[in-house]
Amino acid sequence: METCGNIGLGLKKKKEMGRRKLEIKRIQDKNCRQVAFCKRRQGLIKKANELSILCIVDVGVVIISKNGTGRLHEYSSTNSVTGILQRYESHVQAEKEISGEHSMYSSMKIGELLQTAERQLEETNADGHTVTDLIHLQNELQTSLTQIRSKKTQLMLETVKDLLEKEKQLREEKKILKNNRARMKKKRKK
Repeated sequence: METCGNIGLGLKKKKEMGRRKLEIKRIQDKNCRQVAFCKRRQGLIKKANELSILCIVDVGVVIISKNGTGRLHEYSSTNSVTGILQRYESHVQAEKEISGEHSMYSSMKIGELLQTAERQLEETNADGHTVTDLIHLQNELQTSLTQIRSKKTQLMLETVKDLLEKEKQLREEKKILKNNRARMKKKRKK
């Protein structure tokens, strides 16, 4: 019968000096797998807590076991994992909106540039263009592209500014909620 030593934990030793490298593979024995899961889950949560304290960040860990039970294990450095997930979703949504606006604006301007270039080419015979005309057209296109890039950068900076203001507001709200929670705890103790 297999024991829950290194081999039982799905780890295979490689011969090296100093710190050993271990090959990770699936643990076959169900009991050994459960023991390893519990130990590693505790280690992961400990690391998440340390990261939260050392770097002053909000950390959320969600673990859903794959076995038939599908048990849920969670850790949050703040009040709840739900709050962290909601903040994550709002950031993802804001990024999608920003990228959507920029791509729409850029594609609109590029379309206008293409129409302008096509109009100018149709107005004169392609064989009748002089080098000077083509250079002039190229300069106009480059100027338009520079203006589009400038406007895009400006929109991105404004969006970042808005997001920073939202973050500041959320931090203030969080501080107020923490203070209210602390007051409520003090009242309960009395």
